[in-house]
Amino acid sequence: QVHLVESGGGLVQAGESLTLSCAASGRTFSTYAMGWFRQAPGKERDYVAAISGSGGSTRYADSVKGRFTISRDNAKNTVYLQMNSLNVEDTAVYYCAATGTPLPLVRVSSYDYWGQGTQVTVSS
Repeated sequence: QVHLVESGGGLVQAGESLTLSCAASGRTFSTYAMGWFRQAPGKERDYVAAISGSGGSTRYADSVKGRFTISRDNAKNTVYLQMNSLNVEDTAVYYCAATGTPLPLVRVSSYDYWGQGTQVTVSS
């Protein structure tokens, strides 16, 4: 069982940056690949980025490639999402998720554990 808690969301202006954190419980954090997803009002939950258990492999959605960076600190049981050059289309609730494989996966259905989400609002 993995318990995930996101933090770091907030209100920013377009062009600014924000870093999200996700703290995980458990002693086997490095065996879980982690992902960040987001859901805007009235839309489906979409994949944003994923990172392997070791942190050596990362994947990004095309919409955030070059602007967002996913990373993890296995000693702190924490995964991060650094978001730069934010725009209004990035406004959503952001969720972190864990999957019981070490590979960075992109499907919502591939993830077993989810956090409660943190709101990110970007104003123009």
